[in-house]
Amino acid sequence: MAGELDGMKVAVLATDGVEQVELDRPWQALEEAGAAPELVSLEAGSITAFQHLDKGDTKKVDTTVADADPDGYAALVLPGGVINGDFVRADADAVAFVKAFFEAGKPVAAICHAPWVLAEADVVRGRRMTSWPSLQTDLRNAGATWVDEEVVVDGNLITSRKPDDLDAFDAAIVEEFAAARDTEPADTGA
Repeated sequence: MAGELDGMKVAVLATDGVEQVELDRPWQALEEAGAAPELVSLEAGSITAFQHLDKGDTKKVDTTVADADPDGYAALVLPGGVINGDFVRADADAVAFVKAFFEAGKPVAAICHAPWVLAEADVVRGRRMTSWPSLQTDLRNAGATWVDEEVVVDGNLITSRKPDDLDAFDAAIVEEFAAARDTEPADTGA
């Protein structure tokens, strides 16, 4: 994995209630591949991750979504967590931030409850994707074809169901982000 994403700046959009393992493991995979992930959140300061229903670690926010420029990032990761997914999808700046990645054709990865944000951004219509099972009706109603698979890649969109799928999700993130990097101008990775 080392080096495939050297210098690639990746936004990781999360807030309080993010599922800790779904933030930590992709972050680690990105760093091991040479990427430079940045925590983008709804407010400055720090966020509190959760381990299912219990509070987990506190994470320092690098920038707020209102101040973040999607053009400054080559890719986007949306970790899950029920609280996180619901708070992020209710924030207009966050939804616009996510939508901008799709409009630019940049890769986006979402796991667990994060696809709620994609439905809110109206970017799932015609897409084949997965999520935490309880979101399948929401995603189908938003126009997606929902499938029960550990990881689904549909163009620039990578989705996964749950923490048990993180090995496949992390591998797909690195592979797809590297492939996107190889097909885009060099200035999008720094």
